[in-house]
Amino acid sequence: MKIQYAFFLIINLLSFFLIGYDKLKAKNRGWRIPELNLFVLALIGGATGIFIGMKVFSHKTRHFSFRIGIPLLFGLNVLTVYLITSHFKPAG
Repeated sequence: MKIQYAFFLIINLLSFFLIGYDKLKAKNRGWRIPELNLFVLALIGGATGIFIGMKVFSHKTRHFSFRIGIPLLFGLNVLTVYLITSHFKPAG
């Protein structure tokens, strides 16, 4: 069970820092992280990190797909964590 929590912590920290990195690259007109990659990270559990990163770094906040998609994926992440923790309780 603790592995799942560690996974969600790591994926959200990675997502948060990648949003910040993408913002830095956007300012400096450097190579950017494809939006699809950010959505995949959100889908597999990093929606919280991306959402917080969007607010902290003021990045991707005008993109409709991010304003709507990331909160929806956050809800999916919460549902997934709930299902994992409620259905896989240790015996005894």
